[in-house]
Amino acid sequence: MRLALLSLLTIVLLPTPGKAQLPVFKTTPESSSINFYVKASVALVGKFDKWDASLKFTSSDVTTAVLDIRIAAGTVNTGSGIKDKRLKSKDFFDVEQSPSITFHSTKVVQTGPETFDVFGNFSIRGVSKPETLKLTVSGKGTGSGVIKGAMAFDRKDYGMTSGIPFVKIADRVEVDVDLKVEQVSGPRLVYKQ
Repeated sequence: MRLALLSLLTIVLLPTPGKAQLPVFKTTPESSSINFYVKASVALVGKFDKWDASLKFTSSDVTTAVLDIRIAAGTVNTGSGIKDKRLKSKDFFDVEQSPSITFHSTKVVQTGPETFDVFGNFSIRGVSKPETLKLTVSGKGTGSGVIKGAMAFDRKDYGMTSGIPFVKIADRVEVDVDLKVEQVSGPRLVYKQ
């Protein structure tokens, strides 16, 4: 009886060979940021105060990554209450109808030892379009590091066709992502050299 109980506990507690552990990472928001820049006659630079990002893998191959970013559009912060109010309005982020800005990756291609093109669906104002986030990683193989990325999009493609009174603004919006990540479990990632 005791042997049967020990055998049962061993089966339940030990991982099965068919269920390999996957790399699991967490993001540290306090050491991370998501910023944007729009060329304008008066500087239009800002960040978002509330967002979250998750990084999951289906194997230890780094290109199986799935990156999800969800931004609370209403937390836009340009340092100017007037600009923030305008950006939250229906002419720009339309936070009443679309409170979240999201990016969900669909494919990751390693383009160099520490660089990646991350293809995904970017959604803002209820409009979703394919965009590419270009990433550089540091701390490769250590279990912690920094992911820096850049993406640019045309605001008019997402229905942001209005301007800001007395300010001339460009259509191109540049987004910078700076994520501090730490591996919490699973095997180390495998990169191509």
